[in-house]
Amino acid sequence: MHLETDKDLVLRCLDGDTDAYGVLVGRYQAAVYATAYYYAGRVGGAEDVAQEAFWAAYRSLPRLREPERFASWLKEVTTRTAANWLRRNAPRMRAETPLPHRIQVSIEDLRQGPTKQLETAERYEQVQLAIDTLPERYRLPVILRYMQELSYEEISLFTGESKEEIRGILQRAGRQLRSLLADLNETQGDAQWHRADK
Repeated sequence: MHLETDKDLVLRCLDGDTDAYGVLVGRYQAAVYATAYYYAGRVGGAEDVAQEAFWAAYRSLPRLREPERFASWLKEVTTRTAANWLRRNAPRMRAETPLPHRIQVSIEDLRQGPTKQLETAERYEQVQLAIDTLPERYRLPVILRYMQELSYEEISLFTGESKEEIRGILQRAGRQLRSLLADLNETQGDAQWHRADK
């Protein structure tokens, strides 16, 4: 079966086919949510931002001059929507919610027990802290690749950067993350050793 391009789907939308927009939403839902999360921070607003972004994109679709660039245009719409959302909601932002993974929780994960689950949550928090210390240009590709499991091609389409640029960014970010996490683990290990020694 022939997979329709973004351009095909955009043109169908402009002809009044709302189902075509549903296909685009399904295609970019993970990327838009991850971007909303990235800009809004670990707060409960990522879903709101994602919904607003898709709605704003739908309304603005007639102004999209290059339908083949829908993905990178959608990223721009999402970042603007996130900025507006932050301005409106900054005073009341409190609760944090983690970015959901695409991977489903397995039976083995459920059998880990509370101690192992706590360790997993702590490890997740370590990774989040490490990502926050990366250069800004690295963070979104890392989140899209490792937390939302998008392919290089999907990330490239969405960010507007070439696959080679994305590959290079992820390689450099990976080296930095490994180093940061190793340092963090060493520091925590020292702290635990000192507590045990008392």
